[in-house]
Amino acid sequence: MNERIKKAVDNYNSGYNCAQSILCAYSAVMGISESEAYRLAEGFGSGMGGLQETCGAVSGMFTVLSYLNSDGTPGSRKTRGITYKKVRDAAGNFKGAYGSLICREILLNKDGVGCVKKVEDAAKILESFLDNSQKPENTVSEKAVN
Repeated sequence: MNERIKKAVDNYNSGYNCAQSILCAYSAVMGISESEAYRLAEGFGSGMGGLQETCGAVSGMFTVLSYLNSDGTPGSRKTRGITYKKVRDAAGNFKGAYGSLICREILLNKDGVGCVKKVEDAAKILESFLDNSQKPENTVSEKAVN
């Protein structure tokens, strides 16, 4: 298992929320401290502050993709379209595995796969973007699909 994927899983198993697990595992890649990543992601856990809306692992994944793809120039739209496409592609991959991006819908699925597996799969999707700089293909486990 890739070090960042392992770190995301270890983070979750250590009590980080799902969004923090992802963001903290990728903090070095983004050039921010783990403490900053932890603080930034705190409100996104359990589907946005416990609302069970967008999955926290997905929110963390989107945040990392955005940070790494944006040119960081206020008012610039140079990278926006590409960033949106990467987010849509990552969302499609995750949704293909779990049927939804919504925390409560994923939890209702009762697929026997806990949140830690969703964190792992979100990290795998991120890795496919980092490794290939393109749309990920078949990055999540077959167990997640069943």
